[in-house]
Amino acid sequence: MQAEFERLKALGVEFTLEPMDVGPSVIAIFDDTVGNLIQIVTLKS
Repeated sequence: MQAEFERLKALGVEFTLEPMDVGPSVIAIFDDTVGNLIQIVTLKS
């Protein structure tokens, strides 16, 4: 998750929620520039 977050951020993606632990998952949310919020979810191992 962290590597993908850093890669997208370096490309100029603006996150509304940086990676955050939520129970058994880590989530991050970004805007796709047309008003849609995209959520990335990774299960912790």
